[in-house]
Amino acid sequence: ASLTQTLILASASPRRRDLLAQIGIVPDSVSPADIDETPRRAELPGALARRLANEKARAVARLHDEAFVLAADTVVGVGRRVLPKPGDADAARDCLALLSGRRHRVYGGHTLIAPGGRTVSRLVTTVVRFNRLAQNDIEAYLGSGEWRDKAGGYAIQGLAAAFIPSINGSYSNVVGLAVAEVRAMLAGLGYRL
Repeated sequence: ASLTQTLILASASPRRRDLLAQIGIVPDSVSPADIDETPRRAELPGALARRLANEKARAVARLHDEAFVLAADTVVGVGRRVLPKPGDADAARDCLALLSGRRHRVYGGHTLIAPGGRTVSRLVTTVVRFNRLAQNDIEAYLGSGEWRDKAGGYAIQGLAAAFIPSINGSYSNVVGLAVAEVRAMLAGLGYRL
């Protein structure tokens, strides 16, 4: 076996890079996959997260068959409903109003493709509980701009932490990458950590 190993992160998310660095893993390069992320009709949130991670990994692995390719996708679901990454403050306000005072699930789809095509996928689910949000809490949060490009319209690692009294499951999964599972996936496919 060759002594060189290359890890490509198929994501432009700086949060995912930071989470990997936190456990001592630094990708050799970042190559975001350009795929259509539109949910299919009646597609459940967990199935969407799994499918998008798989599609992202495959799209990037086609260009780099000698590398390990890691892809992830984070989907926020309330019941069977997929919450968007809001494009504007009105959409973010709708997300926060829906999350207010209830539990929701954050689904992290993770796919790793090793050189030669061996593939492992994991779906990690974290339950997040939101306090009931007053209208001024929602407006102040919208004013921060932190909701931009975040699944479900919030960032647990930022100001929204004040709204979340408890979670059940992986915290890093809510930020964007379930690091314990990713480390196990890498080790399982022979990536030298």
